[in-house]
Amino acid sequence: MNGLSAVITTYNQEKNIQRCIRSVSMVADEVIVLDSFSTDATMAIAVSMGAVVKQSKFDGYIQQKNKAIALAGNNYVLLLDADEALSEELVKSILKEKKSFSAAAYTMKRLNIFCGTPIRHGLWYPDKKLRLFNKRFGSCGGLNPHDKIIMRQGIKAKPLKGDLIHYTFNSIREYEYRNGQLSTIAAQAVYDAGIKTSPFKIITSPVWAFINGYFLRLGVLEGYNGLAIALLTARQSYLKYYKLRQLQRLHVNEIVCE
Repeated sequence: MNGLSAVITTYNQEKNIQRCIRSVSMVADEVIVLDSFSTDATMAIAVSMGAVVKQSKFDGYIQQKNKAIALAGNNYVLLLDADEALSEELVKSILKEKKSFSAAAYTMKRLNIFCGTPIRHGLWYPDKKLRLFNKRFGSCGGLNPHDKIIMRQGIKAKPLKGDLIHYTFNSIREYEYRNGQLSTIAAQAVYDAGIKTSPFKIITSPVWAFINGYFLRLGVLEGYNGLAIALLTARQSYLKYYKLRQLQRLHVNEIVCE
């Protein structure tokens, strides 16, 4: 059976880390936690459960995850956030593949739990993620805060049965607050990448996000939660491009002042 390293990034995740580590314990030969100097009991809990715990300054989601991947002692890595956990079916799928890995990368469906309820429609499901891979052929990339594993060209990912369970927000207010944080990070990342926006984009992007998530992807079937998710997804899109527009204007003003 091949070796597998479960790698988890954390910051103040004392409410979630135990569940996460427990869920990977049957598939992982080692569990590595890279912590961003938590001020709660995250590290103590992780150590008590047998994880190897390291600490590193948080320089961005992509950067932190690449640092965590580098700590893995095995080529095959299962990359998780502390608020995620493997379903029983996904555990069985990984154990089956682990006997003799037939692919260099694997995808899994992510099931998001919102306000205690599984969300199976809209933009949040199946929310396919590539989280199990051979680190010799891939690394973390994308644009913060939306990191993703990017594999070498030509490598096809094999889908696994079972869900990666993601415990998201316990209240709409919590989601709304996080919305604001993530839109700021995303706007800066897009700006740094040289991507520009326009007043037209600021209007059309959130409108499309709502229509796609609520109607086309059947978020309407999730009732009140589906409506809340669709509206807040649209809000985050609006904030992202509005803040990007502000960064563009600030840059123009700086040039004029010079």
